[in-house]
Amino acid sequence: MSGLLAGKRVLVTGVLMESSIAFHTARLAQEQGAEVVLTGYGRLGLVARIARRLPRPAPLIELDVRNEEHLGGLADRIRECVGDGAHLDGVVHSIAFAPPDALGGDFLATGRHSVATALEVSAHSLKSLVMACLPLMEERGGAVVGLDFDARTAWPAYDWMGVAKAALEATSRHVARDLGALGIRCNLVAAGPIRTTAARSIPGFDLFREVWDARAPLAWDVSDPEPAARAVVALLSDWFPRTTGEIVHVDGGVHAVGA
Repeated sequence: MSGLLAGKRVLVTGVLMESSIAFHTARLAQEQGAEVVLTGYGRLGLVARIARRLPRPAPLIELDVRNEEHLGGLADRIRECVGDGAHLDGVVHSIAFAPPDALGGDFLATGRHSVATALEVSAHSLKSLVMACLPLMEERGGAVVGLDFDARTAWPAYDWMGVAKAALEATSRHVARDLGALGIRCNLVAAGPIRTTAARSIPGFDLFREVWDARAPLAWDVSDPEPAARAVVALLSDWFPRTTGEIVHVDGGVHAVGA
């Protein structure tokens, strides 16, 4: 099979709905020749139903990135799914969560437990996931790609998730630094606002849509996850062999222009 990811095996986290960037990443990865393994947390029945809409079947593994047993056993679970001698060529980190009180505009009132949860799930989990997958990547190298939202500015209502995304960006740079010697690249795709399940939990999401409608040099469609998914697949491929610690903006150009 030909394609950008022909002969590669990729782990994709965060497939929850067909509208998600992760789902379209998994779909495009399969279309480009990759074998895909999925992880899900919580609503596994729903994830399994959504996974059946992919071009080809993909095994599904339960993974809670705050569960040390799940993380410690992830490599073995992948081996069980794909056979002995298994390896991973790519890992997609599409995991983020902030409690309701960490979003919505009352930034200064958020308690430290909620802040800690947002940072652990949305940023520290990148390091946790990479280390859990490392036994399957350290021999041959590979690519890690995470999903980001531009954290250089303070967005309305995004609050501690914005801080968590800034931490994710820093974490990605440090992972890139420490694993480069093993041939493992780590990059992020900073997508513009997409109307996903996660987006529905962000109060004032329509404010983002209004900003993009007004400022994007390229037209931006909040219902189309594919442009971001294409960038993820490209970064998983061999076409970026010496790119690491980078943030690729797929946002219609909003990051590049002022008000």
